[in-house]
Amino acid sequence: MSAISHQTRPPASGAEDRVDLLLIDDTPSGVLMVEKLLADSGLDADITVAADLATARRALTRRTQCIIVDLSAPGIDDRMAGLREVLEMSGTAAVVVLTGLDDAHLGVRAVAAGAEDYLVKQEVDGPLLARAVRYSIERKRAEETERRLVEARILRRENARLERGLLPVPLIDDPSLRHHTRYRPGRRRALLGGDFYDTVQTEGGAVHLMIGDVCGHGPDEAALGVQLRMAWRTLVLAGHTGEQLLGILDSVLGHERRNEEIFTTLCMITIAPSRRTARMHLAGHPAPLLFREGPAGSYDVSALPDYAHGPALGLIPGAEWPTTEIDLGESWSLMLYTDGLIEGRIGAGPDRLGTDGLVKLAHAARGTGATGRALIDE
Repeated sequence: MSAISHQTRPPASGAEDRVDLLLIDDTPSGVLMVEKLLADSGLDADITVAADLATARRALTRRTQCIIVDLSAPGIDDRMAGLREVLEMSGTAAVVVLTGLDDAHLGVRAVAAGAEDYLVKQEVDGPLLARAVRYSIERKRAEETERRLVEARILRRENARLERGLLPVPLIDDPSLRHHTRYRPGRRRALLGGDFYDTVQTEGGAVHLMIGDVCGHGPDEAALGVQLRMAWRTLVLAGHTGEQLLGILDSVLGHERRNEEIFTTLCMITIAPSRRTARMHLAGHPAPLLFREGPAGSYDVSALPDYAHGPALGLIPGAEWPTTEIDLGESWSLMLYTDGLIEGRIGAGPDRLGTDGLVKLAHAARGTGATGRALIDE
């Protein structure tokens, strides 16, 4: 059975005021009554008529603002079951119920079940029906707005909990070291991404830094990032370092990811207690930038060598991640980052920033005298 459309009056200049209605009624007299009442009321409405629930489901669109269902129609055998089906498929559309004099109690039950309003057919006139339709649409809009606000509040709370896991307080007990961070998800409007980091100083004075990036963006990736960061911190505090630690973390990722296509890039650096040397391990991750301070205010900015690296975690069973020894020098800074920083396009062109472009930007920013937080913001 097909659906038909009818307009109760010619289109007005304010087309945005027109109401899109879906009428579920299998009696020609019932359809004619509703059309006449709405026409007499002056309500500008497009009416789509469906004689049964299956046809109504096919006729329902995102433009539909209100569904009028006649529970007294003989085509609806189990009336409350039929209403529940209408409510389930209604989506953002309001539902107004028509009943007869003998079953007005169904209207009360219908509203209790989720309908916006009910009317007794023998007592309704055009203005009353039009007001009921308008009221029901606005009530549904208010309910949808409130629902979205509640969902947004819940999402913010969930993201705040994830954020506390993704953005930890560094465990550093060395006044000669300063630690600065900047976290910005790559997707517009996103609160969280799959990036994570941590810094831990262990007994003996060594400082361990890590930054990682779970492929993808969203709460699932953020949750996995929290798990990996917590596992990394636990392993470091338990005395694990280097390739052994990465092997265990690779195993953790394999157990915790939701599918085998998910991988994680990671950069890990261990700074010696002397603060003059470090060891680096790269797992498919871009190498950090090293800022060296020279005499008379001179400075140098370069990317650390990445010739010794292993694959991202979660890609190759039994992978190896070789060690790169780094000479830091007397006065230095390290900048660890994720690939979103270098994959951005330059202006409106097709070229991406890349590591070389980042080095140039960092060199220019350092030339202005920026250090620490100011350098990151630049």
